[in-house]
Amino acid sequence: MDTTMENASPDDSTSTRKRVAYVVSEDLVKIASLLPSNRFRSALVHQLVAAFARERPGWIRIIRPTAATAKDLLMYHDAEYVGFVLGNASQASRFGVQGDLQDTRSISAELGLEDDCPPFKGLPAYVRMVAGASMTAARSLRDNESDVAICWDGGRHHARKSRASGFCYVADCVLAILLLKKINPRPKIMYIDLDLHFSDAVSEAFVSTSTSTQPTVLTLSIHHATRGFFPASEISGLTPTDTPDPFTISIPLERGASAKTYAHIWDSVEEVKTAFNPEYVVVQCGGDGLAGDPCAIFNWCIDVQEKGSMGWCVRRILGWNCKTLLLGGGNMRDENTEEYLNEVKSTLNVLSTRIRERLAANP
Repeated sequence: MDTTMENASPDDSTSTRKRVAYVVSEDLVKIASLLPSNRFRSALVHQLVAAFARERPGWIRIIRPTAATAKDLLMYHDAEYVGFVLGNASQASRFGVQGDLQDTRSISAELGLEDDCPPFKGLPAYVRMVAGASMTAARSLRDNESDVAICWDGGRHHARKSRASGFCYVADCVLAILLLKKINPRPKIMYIDLDLHFSDAVSEAFVSTSTSTQPTVLTLSIHHATRGFFPASEISGLTPTDTPDPFTISIPLERGASAKTYAHIWDSVEEVKTAFNPEYVVVQCGGDGLAGDPCAIFNWCIDVQEKGSMGWCVRRILGWNCKTLLLGGGNMRDENTEEYLNEVKSTLNVLSTRIRERLAANP
């Protein structure tokens, strides 16, 4: 692993910039590159970042991740799932893993370890390292060691409490948020998901069922959702304005959504942020909505100079003056009408008002 990113502390011209921490190590790259759905992508991403960093020395500080322990994983995941995935002998025997092959296959299927999430060599290390990397990034924000922390190997937003799903084996997004929630006094945390697919596991993990307490986590997912498109979720449609939970927001966009689409609704996204007023923002930066991606659903772009692009949206988020955790992840045409986008904006404006009212009623 090229460590030239670590050289040079910022000079006077960069000392007023945000302090950026980048989570990476040789072990992380080696292990994350084993992921069956994206073999060697981790190595490629970090090589590109290293090449960029050589041209702009001092812009980031390298943080080496600490692998998550079973106790860390149990902050959210079920003991059965953790024991099976980590291959813990004492736990595994409790769940029949040491029985015959059929028993093992049956348990694997029950825990989602099949089809798009097959078991693979190195899975225990992968789960511990990816979860640990996102939690390491969150700690750097919590301990005021950075203003922005980046963990491109994180962002596994489909992994559930007791089940792998959608190429995601560990709920690192949820674990990072839970770590930040432990700060005293408890901060408000906004989770924004830019992936093509709905952030089902993260959004559902923080659904608020009480109207008498003040939620400290708000989730907002901008994605594609249609019948038969993964993931199937009861809350992946446009959040109704009369929802009992205005802190779990879903914004589905039609096929062909582009920078123009995002630019059209972004002021309303920022209105939600202003109403909630978070201290921390966690952003899942999945790139499968970009033009040219094999999913071929959206026509989004990354050019930071183009209003509404992915780069432009992330830059706007970084301008919110919140501690920010950036995680990885996976044509605005006639189908996505202006009428629908205006409905999205109207929905967000109503939800923003309801968020303010709820927070004011439960200080």
